[in-house]
Amino acid sequence: MTNNDILRRFRYALDISNPKMLEIFSLSGHDMDQDALIALLKKEEEEGCLECSNRLLEDFFDGLITLKRGPRDGVPAEPVRSGGERTNNIILRKLRIALEMKDDDMIAVMNLAGVTVTKSELGALFRSRGHKNYKECGDQFLRSFLTGLTNRYRV
Repeated sequence: MTNNDILRRFRYALDISNPKMLEIFSLSGHDMDQDALIALLKKEEEEGCLECSNRLLEDFFDGLITLKRGPRDGVPAEPVRSGGERTNNIILRKLRIALEMKDDDMIAVMNLAGVTVTKSELGALFRSRGHKNYKECGDQFLRSFLTGLTNRYRV
């Protein structure tokens, strides 16, 4: 999945308006105008599509965490960066934090998408990369999670 696709699907799932999207970006310290946002939300084959970088996607989810949970006390506004690498595991972790989901909530969302997942399978996605039980989150899993969010919040 491309970063633009993740951004579009998440925006649709939670029915986030353009002004709210701009607010989320600004909470992470990224000022964006309406035209740039519209270009980000265009499909890749459309003229004028702007590619969403890993940092920009990370800024969006950091802003979402700040919007939903508030700023962290005693911590500078600059978020911790993942080193430029974007993995589906990082995106899934940020979604979990922002939406304040527990294991059971995430399993329920996956069930709404028609995917059965156990707590241990889910836990493997949130382990450190070097851990023996770490599992890479595939595009299909993330796509199913976003579909489950859509079914939960839009239906």
